Amino acid sequence: MPQPLQPLIHRETVVLRAPVQAWSATDGGMGESPIHGYYFSDSRLVSRSRVLVGDLPGELLSTVPAGAHTVSFVALQRHLDDHQPDPRVRSTQTRTVGTTGVAERLVISSNLDVDIETTVEVVLAADAAAMDHIKSGLPSTSTPEISTGEAAAGWSSGSLDVSVSAPGAAVSLLTTGELRLHWAVRVPARGETSVEWRIAADDSRAVVRGVEGAPSWSVPAITAADDRLARWVAAALDDLAALRLTTSADTDQEFLAAGAPWFFTLFGRDSIWAARMMLPLGTALAGGTLRVLAGLQGVTSVADTAEQPGKIMHELRRDALEIPGEGVHLPPLYFGTVDATPLWVCLLHDAWRWGLPDDEVRALLPNLTAALAWMRDYGDADGDGLLEYTDESGHGLSNQGWKDSGDSVQWRDGRLADGPIALCEVQAYAYEAATHGADLLDHFGEPGGAEWRDWAGALRARFASAFWIDAPDGAYPAIALDAQKRPVDTVTSNLGHLLGTGLLTREESVLVARRLVSPELSSGFGLRTMSTDSGGYWPMSYHGGSVWTHDTAIAIAGLSRDGFADESAQLTAGLLAAAAGFDYRMPELHSGDSAAATSVPIPYPAACRPQAWSAAAAVSVLGSVLGLVADAPSGELDVRPAASGLAPITVSGLMFDGQRLGVAVDAAGAATVEGARLTASAAE
Repeated sequence: MPQPLQPLIHRETVVLRAPVQAWSATDGGMGESPIHGYYFSDSRLVSRSRVLVGDLPGELLSTVPAGAHTVSFVALQRHLDDHQPDPRVRSTQTRTVGTTGVAERLVISSNLDVDIETTVEVVLAADAAAMDHIKSGLPSTSTPEISTGEAAAGWSSGSLDVSVSAPGAAVSLLTTGELRLHWAVRVPARGETSVEWRIAADDSRAVVRGVEGAPSWSVPAITAADDRLARWVAAALDDLAALRLTTSADTDQEFLAAGAPWFFTLFGRDSIWAARMMLPLGTALAGGTLRVLAGLQGVTSVADTAEQPGKIMHELRRDALEIPGEGVHLPPLYFGTVDATPLWVCLLHDAWRWGLPDDEVRALLPNLTAALAWMRDYGDADGDGLLEYTDESGHGLSNQGWKDSGDSVQWRDGRLADGPIALCEVQAYAYEAATHGADLLDHFGEPGGAEWRDWAGALRARFASAFWIDAPDGAYPAIALDAQKRPVDTVTSNLGHLLGTGLLTREESVLVARRLVSPELSSGFGLRTMSTDSGGYWPMSYHGGSVWTHDTAIAIAGLSRDGFADESAQLTAGLLAAAAGFDYRMPELHSGDSAAATSVPIPYPAACRPQAWSAAAAVSVLGSVLGLVADAPSGELDVRPAASGLAPITVSGLMFDGQRLGVAVDAAGAATVEGARLTASAAE
């Protein structure tokens, strides 16, 4: 029996409005690929769908997206046509996704001089397969019993209820068990007719809910010599609007789902990074993300769930997650992440600097002190002054940083490192969290600031003595320390996360910046997760050679903050080339193949697309290009642009401390700002 394989999704068409998504072929049909279907949260509602007009499928002309949640499939219906050269009968099937279901509308248009009497038939295969089952490549074994009524049908599976409405249709069941919707229609001469059907769902045990209405963030207008950044930002914000969710327990706090199709739920790390990257457009998303995670913050120690007092969770699901063949069993609320807790503190600080109101920040100070205490009391399990992780349950994630695949931490010769593991970037997050957490404590008159600065200073000294590796082409930090506290010597993109945090000296930052733009790490389409001279490198490896958009954007932001304008511009150019290659909807990750060897980026075929932090990376890159440094408590926003191929550039609709502002950068890198209490600095 062949081994189950994860579905490939890079060529498929998706429309979404979390927690609903619909995956199909480019002609709108469903069933040829294992990912196809209508989904609600983590359940598939329909696995196959076909539309016939006059007993035959149409011939696809074009697939026309209209934003993240709507797509139209335009087809010829030549079997209904006359014998003239020009096609005179066509159809347009428009699929629109909402937060509770999917609406379909088929319009048949004719330019003939006579009426057409024909039929429309829609056949649907009911399903209730779980997303983790589909992701594992296992065949669906769910066949819900369908009940039919007048122009309607429905089925249930556990807490999931599905309904189908089809006004004017005759509804029946085929011998295959599939649902058949049938209309007899007349297309008037030189006119059109239409039919509609809708699939809706409700889950009484759902842990997340969709968000109606417009997003809270500002939508900027960007004019630049190079229009690629503007096009990427526009596409990204449309996708991000479709990824908004709340938890069922707290429907007032919005956050971003991690990504489609696999991760339509709350992930601590992903949601934090995405909200942090979106801060130049407003603080409301950050505030909601902070509060929903604070509401789930750990209060006790439970090995099975990895919960610990003060810890920020990793992921939330309706049911436990099983990964077949890997021995992984994650409970519905799982805390197995080493970096979400310090990153939560970093988001709180940055949101405050961008203008999150003091009363909202003050309300989260107890969560701040608990998160800081977790770093010291639990994150540093062995008391060596560094944060490390290990899976105590025996069935959780073996790697608990953002590179959480089983082979992500390896020696340069390809051997896997043994845990507990202390990742380099986690030390940077912890240092930044401690120093900036101290700033927050001081500002609000709370004790502990001096203590946390001392703790951060000790971590910085420990990092400097333990992580650096000498090499003929320049020293560099190890990706991690292994169980024996040995520096794991692979050169990786993790280095980019150290910049801009304050962890490194200027001399150390120079070494890291130089390494990031080396041909071994910089692919020309972004930053490789592992250098090409490493034994484990492979351009299609999930964390061992591929390019992750958000990872590159974090490096760009660090380079920008630390004054490495040329290096920041080089990596920015790579992401813009990749964005153009993916029609500006950047996937979660793509191949690490060099731009010198291929004119377009090569997809990673199972990558989420869209994905929250890949989309939000567009806003982060915009902020880095402008060199935005926010300090709402002092009333100042510095603009330190780096002269690059994107200038001149003008951006309106940014948000700082509750006010809208615009920034213009001329070709020489000089900035002007529209907005009160702001300062601008030209690039050096």
